[in-house]
Amino acid sequence: MNPKLEVNLKNLPASPGIYQFSNKNGKVIYVGKAKNLKNRVRSYFQGNITSAKTLALVSKIDHLQILVTDSELEALILENNLIKQLKPRYNVNLKDDKSFPFIKVTNELFPRVYPTRNVTNDGSKYFGPYTDIRSMRSSLKMINQIFKIRSCKLDLTEKNIADRKFKVCLDYHIKKCDGPCEALITSKAYNEMVDEVIKLLKGKTDELVKDLKLKMETAVANLEFEKAAEIRDKINHLISLSAKQKIVSDDFEDRDIFAIAYEGKDSTCAVFNIRDGKLIGKKQLKLSIEEGEELPEIYSAAIKFYYNDFVEIPKEIILEIQPNDVDSLAEWLIMKSGKKIKIFVPQRGDLKSLVKMCKENATLQLKEIQLQKMKNLGSVPYSLSALQRDLRLKSLPKKIECFDISNLQGTDSVASMVVFEDGKPKKSLYRKFIIKTVEGPDDFSSMREVIERRYSRLLEENQPLPNLIMVDGGKGQLSSAVEILDKLGFKNYNIIGLAKRLEEVFFPGNSEPELIPKTSSGLKLLQQIRDEAHRFAITFHRKRRSKRTIKTELTEIPGIGQATANSLLKNFGSVDAIKNLSFDEIASFIGKKKAELLNSYFNGAKESISDGKP
Repeated sequence: MNPKLEVNLKNLPASPGIYQFSNKNGKVIYVGKAKNLKNRVRSYFQGNITSAKTLALVSKIDHLQILVTDSELEALILENNLIKQLKPRYNVNLKDDKSFPFIKVTNELFPRVYPTRNVTNDGSKYFGPYTDIRSMRSSLKMINQIFKIRSCKLDLTEKNIADRKFKVCLDYHIKKCDGPCEALITSKAYNEMVDEVIKLLKGKTDELVKDLKLKMETAVANLEFEKAAEIRDKINHLISLSAKQKIVSDDFEDRDIFAIAYEGKDSTCAVFNIRDGKLIGKKQLKLSIEEGEELPEIYSAAIKFYYNDFVEIPKEIILEIQPNDVDSLAEWLIMKSGKKIKIFVPQRGDLKSLVKMCKENATLQLKEIQLQKMKNLGSVPYSLSALQRDLRLKSLPKKIECFDISNLQGTDSVASMVVFEDGKPKKSLYRKFIIKTVEGPDDFSSMREVIERRYSRLLEENQPLPNLIMVDGGKGQLSSAVEILDKLGFKNYNIIGLAKRLEEVFFPGNSEPELIPKTSSGLKLLQQIRDEAHRFAITFHRKRRSKRTIKTELTEIPGIGQATANSLLKNFGSVDAIKNLSFDEIASFIGKKKAELLNSYFNGAKESISDGKP
């Protein structure tokens, strides 16, 4: 820590505000807010930090700058603006720099409705953002089918219309527009129609249908049957649309549901828009995060990115877990919307199920991102890249060999070796080992024997080592394997041990295990390989025990070999069944000489198995 930074830390005020960390090049690498700057900023430099992200951040801090604010809310607003402006490396950022499109309802005498990415404070109304372009186009198509909104760009001011500067176009003649350019519809009637469009874009379909039914009844009462028929057609369109919208809650509340999936430096946020109890829209945000980012921080950042100045804020925001700054977030949203906002985590019921559904959507989006990465890396499975990162390997572990020992109280000890290439099992390379030099249940010695047999063979055949060697077990099994590899003269090899209890990973020369994040696909690959090695070893061990059982019963009879014993058991099922066979039945199957041997052997347990013996 440089002297200037030490002085800054000593003179921090106990006030709310924002702080900026910069690196030695003067680039801002992190922006944060605090209720108490003194306590918050000093916490980064304590000795008990375990977060990988925080450790990496602190190692690069060269300069600190603070700005005191009057309240935590003011700090949150300033922090949000600075993050969007500076995009610091260690903050959660939107991965897609391009702006998302909105549907714009212009602030004109006769408003237009069209898509735009340029959002400005010009008095217009904006609806979105639409992260799915198809969804936005579908909404615009629906509006054009139901409402007669003008599509032209004419400057329809009162003066221009009065001066008859414009003529109706084809849209008027095919009944797609009511001709405001020639004053064939009043601005009041036109804007009533625009208000209906706004209700539709807000998801208030049922409310709109109710209003239109009242208008239709009024038109009928006034004998305006043509107008009533037109409103009826609108209602039918809207009812058809409403039927397609999924009802997800019976309380008819407006709410947004957020769910986040993340792994490594990739994160996706799914947002469900529910209006009047119906799911009217789904949106996706791609977020860029640092390794070790905590979920509450990601949720906080996602909410701040999503609710910009032109996004409708509902009464309720439902999350999987609460952000650390939930109170100041709620206060910020209340200030933006001018109404009471509730942020909460459901514990049961329909809302809990909706959060789960939203989470599944976020996870699916994350997998799509990872698949795209795989394509960019030349079809290398993402799990291999994650494993390389988690184990800090210099190259991709394209070939992995894993060993497992299996025995029953020290008897019939065997070992298995499974091989994974490019993240997939290569069964043609699997190997089985019968432990020959070890007596009793000694997994360490058994591991030494297997490793020596396997890699001595590779030395003789001048074959390279796999990219990663893995042993099922803790530091004892790992140390045994390392001892043999060193003895054989191998250098610069990669080997780990994976303990079952807490999924701890052991590295050579390190007595303490390391934990890989539970969400890492690298850990999931290690677990898959370990489980496959265990399955293969157990299967082989059961076969060995089965053969030993056969040997104690039939192969102990002088003159009866393994093949004959196997054939008898395969055809007659069990030793008891063979005992109850007649001499002729056995003789017809294995011959008289061997039948006599069986008869003599079983004679002590039964007088005879022969009714026709001479």
